[in-house]
Amino acid sequence: MGELAFVGLGLSDERGVSPESLDVLAASDVVFAEEYTASAPSGTLDRLSARIGRPIRSLDRAALESERPVLEALAGASRVALVTVGDPFAATTHVALRLAAERAGHGWSYHPAASVVAAVPGFLGLMAYRFGRTVSIPFPAPGFAPRSPVDQIGANRAAGLHSLVLLDLDPAHGRYLLADAALREIRARDPDGAVVPDAAVVAVAARVGRREAAGFAGEFCRLRERDFGPPMHAIVVPAPTLHEQEAAALARFRVE
Repeated sequence: MGELAFVGLGLSDERGVSPESLDVLAASDVVFAEEYTASAPSGTLDRLSARIGRPIRSLDRAALESERPVLEALAGASRVALVTVGDPFAATTHVALRLAAERAGHGWSYHPAASVVAAVPGFLGLMAYRFGRTVSIPFPAPGFAPRSPVDQIGANRAAGLHSLVLLDLDPAHGRYLLADAALREIRARDPDGAVVPDAAVVAVAARVGRREAAGFAGEFCRLRERDFGPPMHAIVVPAPTLHEQEAAALARFRVE
């Protein structure tokens, strides 16, 4: 039986991989990577491959969710590694793969790294324990306008909690849902502002973990028309009331 190593890349490029994780990758017989749950800077996997002296095989969403390529590799190798952007177990798909490996009789190891789930609150200066359930906004499509993201933001705000809003992406085709478009999607599903009023303060964190990271905070009505630069973006809809330290931290990113 083999061992499946889940290795986090962190939020930047190959320099975010710890020395211990580099050793794990270099000692692996087969190394896979996926970038559909998040995206690394261009060339990251090629440079990482050169550092570990191993080819890295990219898996698209269908291949990873089928679990077949990884399980087949485990059947013939003592150690297989899966590299993921951010932290491996921030995505439920990777937990499902871990369980599938266990059912097949394989072991696994966990090599964590920075995740947007913790990094965005920290970057903006918001208290991590004040966040409710994470929300995802999908790409808009004709006839597809789920109300559930807005409902969950509303439930979090009613409980006095912040909402981390993650945005859809399709790196294979160069598509990223940007924060301004996502904010307009929220308004389309909440046209009267009952959940997020136009005057409510919201925040956008862009490219967190990279040298060009930037934060923005301001009224909902203003931010949804603003350009936040290249991806990746995340939105935070704060609770109706901020702790004084949170308010002071967000003030650093205030835009008019």
